[in-house]
Amino acid sequence: MNSNTPEKSLTFLEALSLVVGMIVGSGIFLKSGVVLAEAGSIPMSIAAWITGGVITLASALTVAEIAAAIPKTGGLYIYLEELYGEPVGFLLGWVQTMISYPASIAAQAIAFATYFTIFVPMTAAQRQILAVGVLLFLLAMNIISTQFGGRIQLAATVGKLLPIALIVAFGLVLGWGGTSSIQQPLPAGTGFGAAVLSTLWAYDGWISVTNVAGELKNPAKDLPRAIGTGVFFVIATYLLFNLAIFRVLPMADIVASSTPAADAAVRIFGRIGSTIVALGIMVSVFGSINGLLMTGSRVPYSMGSQGLFPFGRLWGWVSPRFDTPFFSLLLMGAVALFYLFSGTFDTLTNLLVFVLWIFFTMGVAAIFRLRRVHKPRPGGYRVPFYPLTPIVGLLGGVYILGSTIWNQPLQSLAGLGITLAGLPVYYLTRWKSAR
Repeated sequence: MNSNTPEKSLTFLEALSLVVGMIVGSGIFLKSGVVLAEAGSIPMSIAAWITGGVITLASALTVAEIAAAIPKTGGLYIYLEELYGEPVGFLLGWVQTMISYPASIAAQAIAFATYFTIFVPMTAAQRQILAVGVLLFLLAMNIISTQFGGRIQLAATVGKLLPIALIVAFGLVLGWGGTSSIQQPLPAGTGFGAAVLSTLWAYDGWISVTNVAGELKNPAKDLPRAIGTGVFFVIATYLLFNLAIFRVLPMADIVASSTPAADAAVRIFGRIGSTIVALGIMVSVFGSINGLLMTGSRVPYSMGSQGLFPFGRLWGWVSPRFDTPFFSLLLMGAVALFYLFSGTFDTLTNLLVFVLWIFFTMGVAAIFRLRRVHKPRPGGYRVPFYPLTPIVGLLGGVYILGSTIWNQPLQSLAGLGITLAGLPVYYLTRWKSAR
């Protein structure tokens, strides 16, 4: 078997499109009403989006320094392994490979097929066939070439931003007096903290770009730039998008609607507006599937390369013809198909929210250990306003962990159990490799 590494073919623009594309999914089209209802007023809603953005940006700028110092394929799994020890890194890689990434891929594939039925009515079986077809097509593209995957991601990101840009441009310019009652409070919401929590979910996903760090042409320079620029761009986009919706629709209508973006688009463009939003969501989901396949497959590849996963040599193999981690991509696709047919993806992803945020918060905190054990490169990227910036990111992670275990204690404990079930696999793999 070949033991070479994937080709360094990804550019800054493709890395940037991964950051933006992995954050901006269908949520932006659906979240405005939820956050507004929780915040209780438009000013507090905007403040919640800004607060969530600041916390996300602080985390991103912090992890960017770790990514620049350890520019290896595998992302957070590699950082935890190097800075906290092999077992910790393995547990994250275990849940990412076997549950988190493939279950998310399955969920997004079903979502794509569901939105497609707006244009072409389908039975449940036909939706499932379409979901499988989309998944297999993107899997094939990523197997053939990492560049194909990168270009698909770039095109999908541009495509998903077009309807957002149209709503922002026409909504802010035209408006219909939606903000004439901007100071009028809504009935008491669940609170500012709950609103911030909702925005943090909407900002999630950017860290996946670190999984392909080893395939960037210039990771030490381009990865921090892509992370920082991408997250800042998304924050600005979310703020403008919400302001546009607030300009177009009355507050009561936004809160009452499950699809405020579609309602705003219909108000601006007429009946074709709902079509524009539906297409935007489909492109968003399409890009998310592509990004999840591309970045998720690099976790078992990295683990396999180090002999840290059963049948490690298989997952660590890179196709000499395509320069892609062939079997790791097949593994990600196969497990995703299993979840797609079994229908268990939503349950599994919900169980792992608490655990994944433990690892993410540890990743942000790892900056303090990194500064002690890694000598910084001359002229290398350093997180600004250290240690304040990492502390802000840490507070956000702790807040999410506290809220999750308070509201979903049984799910949180179940997710912890699933994660710890990986320890016997780790020690068995290590025992076999030592023989």
